Amino acid sequence: MSESTQQILERVGLIPVLRAKNAKQARTVVEAMLKGGVTVVEVTMTVPGAIELLAELKKAYGNDLLLGSGTVTTADQCQATIDAGAEFVVSPSTHLDVIAVTRKNNKVSCPGALTPTEAITAWNAGADYVKIFPCSAVGGASYVKSLLAPFPFLKIIPTGGVTLQTAESFIKAGARALGVGSDLVNLAAVDAGHPETITETAKAYLHIMAEARK
Repeated sequence: MSESTQQILERVGLIPVLRAKNAKQARTVVEAMLKGGVTVVEVTMTVPGAIELLAELKKAYGNDLLLGSGTVTTADQCQATIDAGAEFVVSPSTHLDVIAVTRKNNKVSCPGALTPTEAITAWNAGADYVKIFPCSAVGGASYVKSLLAPFPFLKIIPTGGVTLQTAESFIKAGARALGVGSDLVNLAAVDAGHPETITETAKAYLHIMAEARK
């Protein structure tokens, strides 16, 4: 029996947030991450030609890469990214219509929230996970732990300020997975011709995740 999207997200434990400048750069990042063992990527709508890039990555990697869309704020965007191959949909904020479209398509919904009210509103609207963003700005791992005290059933994915130095504390605070930006998706390294930097960082993250979960 094949793994579900949620099972893959929680096993890998990382959602690299890809904000590439173009498709070539994006492909290089994805290749480097895959070599490091990270098989999940979130393509944000801020990437030029994001829909086309999703379709291209789906065609190139198939089931070897779990694709998600990010910075999705409208129902139309949501449907377009799902049609292009997104298996999970991430937003920086809570949009009830985006959650509804994601659920209608039997995909995994991960809206953004920050306050307790926003988090529970997103969850009650049908979110599979709640992305706490920007998490580092409000206390990081300690804030995740505080949110889970009254809402232990929430499946939280902190994003913003996740680094190799903070990853362990987020997992131990109860995060199901981590949204990781430039600390892993190092576009400067790609531009400098050193994509192996991303590969090594990916390996380091997976090692930290494994240790934190023991």
